[in-house]
Amino acid sequence: MAVHSLKAEPKNLHGFFSRDLSAVLTVDTGDTVRYETLDAGWGALQQAKNLGIPQDFAPRDRQRDFGHALTGPLAVRGAEPGMTLEVRVNRIRTGTWGWSAGPGLPSQMDERLGFAKAPSGPPAVITVPTGDQATMWSLDPNQGLAHNRLGQTLRMRPFMGVMGMPANEPGVQTTFPPRFCGGNLDCKELVEQSRLYLPIAVEGGLFSLGDGHAVQGDGEVAGPALACPMELVELEFHLHTRMQLSLPRAFTPAGWLTFGFHEDLNEAWAIATREMVQLMGEFYQLQPKEALALASLVMDLRITQVVNGVRGVHALLAHDAIDASKNGV
Repeated sequence: MAVHSLKAEPKNLHGFFSRDLSAVLTVDTGDTVRYETLDAGWGALQQAKNLGIPQDFAPRDRQRDFGHALTGPLAVRGAEPGMTLEVRVNRIRTGTWGWSAGPGLPSQMDERLGFAKAPSGPPAVITVPTGDQATMWSLDPNQGLAHNRLGQTLRMRPFMGVMGMPANEPGVQTTFPPRFCGGNLDCKELVEQSRLYLPIAVEGGLFSLGDGHAVQGDGEVAGPALACPMELVELEFHLHTRMQLSLPRAFTPAGWLTFGFHEDLNEAWAIATREMVQLMGEFYQLQPKEALALASLVMDLRITQVVNGVRGVHALLAHDAIDASKNGV
């Protein structure tokens, strides 16, 4: 199996999904790709060696690349609509800086929580002091710690917020909502040693990733998490020609996940639950009513994120919830 590299350089970067994008790399099932990514806001990867202010990546067409900075797209040889792409997250290593922001960014969440945008001045952010409007954290990937100027330290749990492929639709597709074929999932459980399963909608798949998070809570309630560039994201790709999914699912250190996406949070949790009922039926040969009754005892519902327009809910079935001998693929 081959090992490839994709650097965060202009030819490999884009800020949208589209079935019309040309793949920058084509791999075979079983291949590994070592990625470098910018932070979601396109700050240049090496601008903060001494906690300096990141500069906007250049060149960047802001009209076209309006979304998260994504590395890719990658095509998997033989991938066709109706198949499933398995993405194994083998390694993640953050850069040495990141940023976060709170009330002050214009958003419906700020308004709902009673934080109106201030008439002037920067957003309320937790920062390392590098300038009047710096929004920096200092990250130590060796220790797995993030530090801010208030003397607070967080244990990092890095993951990629965006992993996905375009739908089979014309034109440009925004990077902000999660979709059936992946995208801005913002699921904090997709850490190292996770496997994400995504339905393929277009020939080759055209997989991209970005929006690195050093740490995030379920909900991502302020808008951004602790956004950061990634020095290394090592992914291994496997094509499942006979597995047919309608929505993503994932095998994580915490357990199996199924997802639900909808503008209405009630619809999102119902979708995630139906998907878990289906998964439990497959794994444990349960009828839907039996699986739902058991799910009420062993399944946890968690709000993935509420800030991307389309809300996300993930259902979690811990590996030892029913029978630890039946938790593999």
